[in-house]
Amino acid sequence: MQMISGWVAGAGLWAVGSLLTAEIVRDGRHVLAHAYPKWIPKHQVHHRVFRNDLSVINPETYRQSQWDHDVPESATMVVATVLLWGVCGWLTPELFWFAGVGVLYSLGFLAGGVARGRGWAVETDLTHRPGPFDQLPHPWWVNRTYHWRHHFDDPNAYFCGTFTLIDRLMGTSLSLKGKTIAITGASGSLGRSLLQRLDREGAKLIALSSKLDPVVIPTDQGDKPIRTQQWQIQQEEQLADLLETVDILILNHGVNVHGERTPEAILSSYEINTFSHWRLLEMFLKTVRSNADIARKEVWMNTSEAEVLPAVSPLYELSKRTLGDLITLRRLDAPCVIRKLILGPFKSNLNPIGVMSSDWVADKIVKWAKRDVRNIIVTIDPLTYLFLPLKELAVSTYFNLFSRGAQDPVSVQPEEPRTSAQ
Repeated sequence: MQMISGWVAGAGLWAVGSLLTAEIVRDGRHVLAHAYPKWIPKHQVHHRVFRNDLSVINPETYRQSQWDHDVPESATMVVATVLLWGVCGWLTPELFWFAGVGVLYSLGFLAGGVARGRGWAVETDLTHRPGPFDQLPHPWWVNRTYHWRHHFDDPNAYFCGTFTLIDRLMGTSLSLKGKTIAITGASGSLGRSLLQRLDREGAKLIALSSKLDPVVIPTDQGDKPIRTQQWQIQQEEQLADLLETVDILILNHGVNVHGERTPEAILSSYEINTFSHWRLLEMFLKTVRSNADIARKEVWMNTSEAEVLPAVSPLYELSKRTLGDLITLRRLDAPCVIRKLILGPFKSNLNPIGVMSSDWVADKIVKWAKRDVRNIIVTIDPLTYLFLPLKELAVSTYFNLFSRGAQDPVSVQPEEPRTSAQ
C-alpha cells in the first residue's frame, strides 16, 4: 500500500509539475515580450487587434498576431515541457508518461494558435472572447475580466495566461498606476500613510476628510498637496458625483469610544463605523455599469481584526464586526472586487498605544493588494491569521446557503469601442 501511494504521489507531482512548467514558461515569455526590444514590435500586433469589448478589429491582422505571438509562445511551452519529459524519463522512467501531461497541454495551445493563424478557427481563445463580463477578475486563474486589464488597464501588469501565480509573485496582479483612488479618513495616521504610499505607485489621489484643511503629504520633492474633498457623516450623497470618477474607494474612517456604553456612544459607533461605510459602499457600487468598471473598480474596506478578536473596546468590536459580516454578505454578488483590510493595533488618534506604525501598515496593505489578496491581514497577532479565514469561510458559506442576491447584480452598458493599449 505504501508503495502504491508513493507511486501515485510521484505521478501526480510530475503531472502537476509539467503543467506548472508550461505556465511559468509562457508567463515568463510574455513578460519578456514587453521588455525584450526584438520581441516588442511583434507582441504589439497582438495588442492592436482588439477593441475594448474584445471584438477583433481586423481579421487579417488578428491571424498575423497568432503567428507573431500565440504560436511562438506555445512553441516555447512545448519545448520546455518536452525537456522536462526527458528529465522524467531519465530520473523516474516508470512515471515517464505522467510528465507528458504538460506536453499535451502545450500542444493544445500550439494547435489553437496555428488554427487561428490559418483561419481555420473563427473564434478567439477563451480569455479574448467578446461580450459583457459575467465574472469579476478571479484571484487564482485568468478569466476574460482579468486579462482585459492587460490590454486596457496596464499592459505592464496582468501577464499571466491561465493561473495568476507569476503575477501574484511579481506584484502585478493589480496595477495602481493612473488609478483614481479616494480615501476616507484621509486626515488620520493611516489615511496619510496610504496616500503617501499610493502616490509612489503613480495613483491619482483624492483625500476625503471631515476637516477643512487640505491634506498634504511629504514626498522626496517636498510637501505635496492632495486634492481634498470635505464631507460629513450622514451627508454621503454629496459625494455621489465624485464617486463616478473614482476607480478605487478606500473606506478608512472610524471612531473608537473605548469603554463608553451610553446610548450616544452606541449610536455614534454604529453610525460611523458601520452605516456610513455601508452607504458609501452602495453608492459606489451603483457606479459599476460597464465592462471597464467591473474590471477596474474596487472597494477596500477597513474592518479591523476586531472582527474576530477583542479590541478592549466593546462598541468598536461590535460595530466593526457588524460591518465585516455585512461586507462578507455583500461580496457574494457585488459587481466589483471588495477587499477587506483586517488590521491589528497601529498607532493613531483612535489607538495612541498601537504597536505598529501606520507607514508600515500602509506598505503591507499596498503590497498585498498588488498581489490580489482579497482579505489583507496586517497584524502582530498570529491568531488573526488563523481565525479570520475560518470565520470568512464559515460565514460566507452560511450566507450563501440561506440568503438570495439580485438576479442580475450588474447591468453592463455598451461602451464606445477603442483599441488595445500598446
